[in-house]
Amino acid sequence: PSDLTAEERQELENIRRRKQELLADIQRLKDEIAEVANEIENLGSTEERKNMQRNKQVAMGRKKFNMDPKKGIQFLIENDLLKNTCEDIAQFLYKGEGLNKTAIGDYLGERQFLWSFRLPGEAQKIDRMMEAFAQRYCQCNNGVFQSTDTCYVLSFAIIMLNTSLHNPNVKDKPTVERFIAMNRGINDGGDLPEELLRNLYESIKNEPFKIPEDDGNDLTHTFFNPDREGWLLKLGGGRVKTWKRRWFILTDNCLYYFEYTTDKEPRGIIPLENLSIREVEDSKKPNCFELYIPDNKDQVIKACKTEADGRVVEGNHTVYRISAPTPEEKEEWIKCIKAAISRDPFYEMLAARKKKVSSTKRH
Repeated sequence: PSDLTAEERQELENIRRRKQELLADIQRLKDEIAEVANEIENLGSTEERKNMQRNKQVAMGRKKFNMDPKKGIQFLIENDLLKNTCEDIAQFLYKGEGLNKTAIGDYLGERQFLWSFRLPGEAQKIDRMMEAFAQRYCQCNNGVFQSTDTCYVLSFAIIMLNTSLHNPNVKDKPTVERFIAMNRGINDGGDLPEELLRNLYESIKNEPFKIPEDDGNDLTHTFFNPDREGWLLKLGGGRVKTWKRRWFILTDNCLYYFEYTTDKEPRGIIPLENLSIREVEDSKKPNCFELYIPDNKDQVIKACKTEADGRVVEGNHTVYRISAPTPEEKEEWIKCIKAAISRDPFYEMLAARKKKVSSTKRH
């Protein structure tokens, strides 16, 4: 206003200037707050990205472990996801998140038992694993057995008893008397207390121990990296012999066959244990070979198949006759199946261990 004095005008100007400075300060404070908030947000995003990347690498390491346990552990260690110490590796295996139980057993076989992994199929690995278990058990339970050999043999006897009592394919169930008789002389030539063997028998009869389930789709792990796969013709085992085209997968010492490649579960499973393979001539189909039981032509091969109504039943083949598309494929299948055929490791190892016990007693 024009009627203000010079001093009043100066004061008013000072107030306006302080107001502008205050507004500028407020704006700077807002900018600083926005900048800090942005830094915090970016920091969170960076940590989140790091965690996501780490989780992806861990998942990749688990997949590598399921395919090849040694390479999986090596990958995790090289990427600082796992410390290269016995304790950390043992903890990783014990937690077993996303790990295939068979792969864990396979890895341990080269170096709590049956509830956290599956025994590997290779005889030498089973032997080392059960030997380690027997030694550790005797160390922790001094005086229970005369030697680690006793614990070793009894452990296998319990595994086989569990299978015999609870596998529906085993028709001749062992009695407690037979179980006691089977284990005579295993305690450094002496017998284990009958009460102990009876209690073990009753405990397993009343409550079987089960093979642990795998995390995720176990069949996916089983068929992920097969020894060989492809279309073959299989001769049926019914009264009317017909040839059917099936998708075959050879892995883990078993021959699986499917109706379609997209099927999640096999139509049939043929364990190759104790079988033999040979080329055969067939008047109707070329490039044929057979799976059979040597020295026992009338014995039915231990196998199973899924009926149309979903029931799983025992196979009824004394031989499996199969036709390949070409001579070259026939040769490859025969070669791969021969390499996959195994002998039952349990009985061979038990026989050797019992022989050792007997020898110790004689000396």
